[in-house]
Amino acid sequence: MYCEVYLFDAPYHIDRPFDYLCDDTLKVGSIVRVPFGKANKLRQGVVSLVKSSTDSESLKPVHSVSSDRYSLSEEMLGLCLFLKEYTLCTFGEAARSVLPPGALSEILNIKYKKTVALTLSKDECEALLAATGRAGIRSEGQREIIKYLMDIGSADMELVRDILGVSPTHIKALADKGIIKIFEYESVRNPYADYASRRNTSPIILSEEQTVAYQTIESLYESPEARAALLYGVTGSGKTKVIMRAIDRTVADGKTVIMLVPEISLTPQTVDIFCTRYGDRVAVIHSSLSKGERLDAWRRIKRGEVDLVIGTRSAIFAPLENIGMIVIDEEHEHTYKSESDPKYHARDIAAYRCGKAGALMLLASATPSLESFYKAKQGVYELITLRTRYGGVKLPEAVIVDMREELRQGNTSPISNRLHSSLENVYENEKQAIIFLNRRGYSTQISCKECGDVITCPHCSVTLTYHASSDGGKLLCHLCGYSEKPPRLCPSCSSDKLSFLGYGTQKLESELEKYLPNMTVMRMDADTTGGKMAYDRMLEDFRAQKADILLGTQMVAKGHDFPKVTLVGVALADTSLYVSDFRAAERTFSLLTQVIGRAGRAENGGVAVIQTFAPKNEVIRLACLQDYEKFYEGEIAVRRELTYPPFCDMVQLTLTSDDEQQLFVSSKQLHDRIVEKLKGEYSRLPFMVYGPFEAQVYKVNEKYRMRMVVKCRLTKDSRRLFHELLCEFSLMRNVSLAIDLNPLSI
Repeated sequence: MYCEVYLFDAPYHIDRPFDYLCDDTLKVGSIVRVPFGKANKLRQGVVSLVKSSTDSESLKPVHSVSSDRYSLSEEMLGLCLFLKEYTLCTFGEAARSVLPPGALSEILNIKYKKTVALTLSKDECEALLAATGRAGIRSEGQREIIKYLMDIGSADMELVRDILGVSPTHIKALADKGIIKIFEYESVRNPYADYASRRNTSPIILSEEQTVAYQTIESLYESPEARAALLYGVTGSGKTKVIMRAIDRTVADGKTVIMLVPEISLTPQTVDIFCTRYGDRVAVIHSSLSKGERLDAWRRIKRGEVDLVIGTRSAIFAPLENIGMIVIDEEHEHTYKSESDPKYHARDIAAYRCGKAGALMLLASATPSLESFYKAKQGVYELITLRTRYGGVKLPEAVIVDMREELRQGNTSPISNRLHSSLENVYENEKQAIIFLNRRGYSTQISCKECGDVITCPHCSVTLTYHASSDGGKLLCHLCGYSEKPPRLCPSCSSDKLSFLGYGTQKLESELEKYLPNMTVMRMDADTTGGKMAYDRMLEDFRAQKADILLGTQMVAKGHDFPKVTLVGVALADTSLYVSDFRAAERTFSLLTQVIGRAGRAENGGVAVIQTFAPKNEVIRLACLQDYEKFYEGEIAVRRELTYPPFCDMVQLTLTSDDEQQLFVSSKQLHDRIVEKLKGEYSRLPFMVYGPFEAQVYKVNEKYRMRMVVKCRLTKDSRRLFHELLCEFSLMRNVSLAIDLNPLSI
């Protein structure tokens, strides 16, 4: 017999299956070790096909087969091949996304524990304890163990030692005598296990509007073919309740569900809701878990012990069988797109898996991506709408504050007079507030008043951000992590007239504490959530009203439901508007709409204070009105006129090198090769080619970057063109080519 094997570490230009000799017991999807190259170095790979004939000669045999614990099912193998073709990654990059971290290591990261169990009946134990001389048990430690186990039968060995204060010698002596037996079992590391103990299976009461939405979803789910739907509803309309009813129905049918959330910070809230409902039949996957915790979750899923998987982007690869539905909550979020290989979008993987399983893909958002809403308008997705807040709760009142006027009145603080008075009102009424600012750190840059120079990162073409601390703070590059102490004098002209400009969450925190000393501020950003489960603890503390104000970056703006929050403040509403990206308006509208929607979600009224230097901007105005459809109509017209997605696909080609001169040469070669191909066999393809030009951030970590952008339609032919370019440029020295299909930003 023969088999075809994809190697895990093959470079792109030779990433294809290689033939090997094997016996007839080898299965497709097995992880194997095979000799490769002239030196016959052992490499890991996956068997993609077993066959009875081959055209190759002088084949080498498969060296060994790894444990079938991590072998790929037919669906997972197909998913790897789909990823390879669809995103132009290598098979190994695809397989590493599908498999849990650590699965390919030599030492399997599985944790085992030992249980101690009595082999004697209670009467026999009592007789043994009462006996004297050699027939009895004289060791006090051994006697304590027997007495303890007489009540419960068996217990974890570490627990026995900790509670009774006995040594391993006492336990071993009883085992040698045959009085107890020691069993080894796999220990499941699950930091969310306690959530399942608080069960709540009460019926879900839907409003009339929600009932209509659920019935539509149910009819789509019952369809024999794969279907897709977009659940579009204003913030607070109760989309989660509708989704829960749909999951109830799916699980009751014996099928499984994947539910994706965009941020780790949303995971504890979602897990709490669903674990209390479905108990320990829920698994959670996200990047803040340890490798061991993710490995154990993956193994539970593969063993069929799970009905519902909740997680961020990578949870889309959960090895569930019999999938009935995949839910993508807040589907518009950019975090669903991977920026490293494989550069997939979770929505595309969900569509693929639902198509194979005949399942329902349910997207949900108050501000759908323009691409998804366009598909819904075109009938590709079923559009399901919720127009009112659940329980008759009103949308928050949105107030736009002109920060130019604040400056004219002499207020140089990042806190406007209106926001200050609104925060005082929150405190007086024992409510809570959320303040959003999409910049971390203290000051965004340091510049010299004498020569005008700005202190930049020596390794990247960006300014350094000042982060304050008791030891004088540091200047930090948010791209490469470089840091240095703030200088006393200008590095360029030695002037002492250095100015700290701009502000981030750290400075805003100090300003809030200065002007509102009675209010407790909790800051949530990348600097405060580095510890394990930090998101969970902070959000639970805020929900328990251990802080009056939750201040943070995007992680505080999305999806949270805090009944006591009656005020939302946005410190700089227009910062994301003025970037050179065609999605800038969409992102700003979505972010503002989402953060405004955090206010007044219970019976308490809500107010949103939006601070901006562009108070008449149409995007900000429509976000305050929560008018998505009006925003969509204007933005889709612009996209159509300028030929942007969804009216085309965008492809970004990035050349990177630490040799700037070589980069310029290679950029011209890339341009010439694309033009040559489009004049040749690919002349029928409609392409619009731009560049090469410098990347928005030209230098990152000592590497220079040039880019080209292509507008096209991604088809099998156009993907083949990009595949050929990757193969050619992967052979070049000192320069690398990366291709991103429909990237997050241009």
